[in-house]
Amino acid sequence: MVEEGRPAPEFALRDARGTRVRLREFRGRWVVLYFYPKDDTPGCTTEACGFRDDHSAYAAADAVVIGISPDETAAHARFIQKYRLPFILLADPDHAVAEAYGVWKEKHLYGRTYWGIERTTFVIDPRGKIARIFRRVRPEGHSREVLAALAPV
Repeated sequence: MVEEGRPAPEFALRDARGTRVRLREFRGRWVVLYFYPKDDTPGCTTEACGFRDDHSAYAAADAVVIGISPDETAAHARFIQKYRLPFILLADPDHAVAEAYGVWKEKHLYGRTYWGIERTTFVIDPRGKIARIFRRVRPEGHSREVLAALAPV
């Protein structure tokens, strides 16, 4: 069970360049790990651009921002380039990491049922433990909400 105070599930996924990235590589730093449904869609773009616009504040807090979605690495590369995103996006096409974090959920839209990402952000402390979970995130203003949670740091 993923909950605050417990160790964050370890993972290794590919970034937009195809390089394998492991969560443990960021031990000693704060990690803002956000799960989002799809590159270059309105809500996901709003959320990503919020993290982009606040990037220097995250750097000042010694925090790294990492986004994860089921999109492939090529889609991430286009999304990063189009919006000049200065942080890591990781591909989870088989949604194994999303499942490990409990964010791969059954969803309902216009009478249709399907599986997808429930927009969620995890703040992971420098020791690798989950310090804060933001569930069912609203993209607008979310980055500022996360920064406020890092402020006492």
